[in-house]
Amino acid sequence: MFQRLSHSSRTYPTRYRMPFSLSVQQPVLLWLMLVLTGLQSLAAQDAFDLILLDTKPSAAGLQVVPGSAQQVTNRDGYDNQPFFINNQQLVFTSSAKNGSSDVILYNFETKKFTNMTRTNEVSEYSPALTACGTYISAVRVEQDGKQRLWLYPINFGEPELLYDDISPVGYYGWAGDVAALAVVGNEVNKLVFPYGKADLQPIAFDVGRCIQARPNQRSIGFIDHSQATSTAEGIAYTLKAYDPKTRTIENLGPTLPGSEDFLWLDKNRVIMARGKDLYFRHVRKKEDWQRFAVVSVPGYGSISRMALSPRKDKLILVMDRLK
Repeated sequence: MFQRLSHSSRTYPTRYRMPFSLSVQQPVLLWLMLVLTGLQSLAAQDAFDLILLDTKPSAAGLQVVPGSAQQVTNRDGYDNQPFFINNQQLVFTSSAKNGSSDVILYNFETKKFTNMTRTNEVSEYSPALTACGTYISAVRVEQDGKQRLWLYPINFGEPELLYDDISPVGYYGWAGDVAALAVVGNEVNKLVFPYGKADLQPIAFDVGRCIQARPNQRSIGFIDHSQATSTAEGIAYTLKAYDPKTRTIENLGPTLPGSEDFLWLDKNRVIMARGKDLYFRHVRKKEDWQRFAVVSVPGYGSISRMALSPRKDKLILVMDRLK
């Protein structure tokens, strides 16, 4: 359904169409959730690009194809928050020179970009595909400063507000067709699950920015900042999963020290990144984080976010552009 959008006249600037081969080193070794923070300041942050890696299954879980890295975006700006809507198309957040941010669709087959939004007065962040497949959801920073979740039809129709009474919200992750949200506080962010207008279930009171539906499970994974341990590599938080049916929380062990974002490889294995290194851990086993790849791309620093394609043959990394 989304394929035809890439031929729209709303095409992204050609300055992005610069894929090239880079190096990857293999070491020897409608329920939705939102959370978090200061979206208005993203335009002032450092520059980020999207880097594509080819991947394939392995006995350990995932293997990066050496030498497969290439740029998806290439500019001195904010290109971030990637989300696969199918195996050939990706949506992400991109900031304009005027400071506003839009949702962009990228097609891996045609290597074309399409503006899903083009708004100068407001900004959109954290795009994702809804369970019904007819909307791209995004957090909109409105003209009056409110941060709420909106739905953008894939046919470019008028956007719709999902929750009018829950604000400010930030990042989110779909798990079915209903949404759970984290409300931004002055110091910490409270994660809640809206069973109904009068039944807003608190889940956690100090959560991170990453919330991901657990594959083949009804639970939703999140990072609890209230349970943290300092290490030589950085702070290790606690990965947890919330079951909306039983309203219970499962402790899934420590996060990778010095890392904030995770993605599920399957229902039991999690991938996180620190610096230029990629790690995985089995949440059902008492084992340490295992490094499975070192990503070295000239002109880029650390990995901050990731997205894995449905067939697990493409891994998108958000990497810092070095000055």
